[in-house]
Formats: sequence, C-alpha cells, structure tokens
Amino acid sequence: MTVMPSLASRLWLWGPVAVQMAIIFTASSVSNLGELPGGAPDWFGHGVGYAILGGLLLRALSGGRRAGVTPAVALAAIAWSALYGVGDEWHQSFVPGRSPGLGDLMADVAGAALAAGPGWAWARLKDLT
Repeated sequence: MTVMPSLASRLWLWGPVAVQMAIIFTASSVSNLGELPGGAPDWFGHGVGYAILGGLLLRALSGGRRAGVTPAVALAAIAWSALYGVGDEWHQSFVPGRSPGLGDLMADVAGAALAAGPGWAWARLKDLT
C-alpha cells in the first residue's frame, strides 16, 4: 500500500524548488542586471543559481531522504535543471537587452551537476560510516 505524502510534506520538498525557479525567472526578466557582486563573471552567477536549483531538485526528487538519493535521481535533478535552463534561455529571447546563449546553458547544467553529483556522493559516503 502506497501512502500519499501530505500537502505539508510536498510543500516542504517542492516549495524551495518553486522559489528558486521564481528567483531565476525574475532575474532573467530584468533587461540589465548590472555587475554581479565582486565583479564575478556572468557564468558564475548562472552556475550558482543552477547549483542551488540542482541541489533542491535532488532533495525533492529523493523525497527528502538520503536513501532516496540514487544515481538516477541525481541524473534526473540535472536533467530537470537543464530543461529549466533551456526554458530560461528561451524566455530571455523575449526580454529586451537579453539574449539566449549556449554558454549560459552550459553554466546552468554544470552548476546543477556540481550540486547533484556531490550530493549523491555524500549520501553514499554517509552509508559507509
């Protein structure tokens, strides 16, 4: 018998994902964001934003359980982040002063992978201790 997670449980898992997606969408809607703090390059901002998204997706897709973090779940978190990145780049094509870029998408995917991959490894290392 499968038990459906409660609404509170689903919000706890997926709410942060939705918030991060909204932050990315909002930032992509601004024609000129200006310089990142400390003069960090644009690709770094993409990487950080999507590392957060990838980590949150890993958490949500695993049901918030370390045992739920599998290679397939880590790959799914990366894939969903990449898909969102494609949509984000397409969205930017409609924002004056912004344009889509393959380099930005690559930074998005790299950021997600840099969160989901080590997240999976950490979950496995915890099993060894």
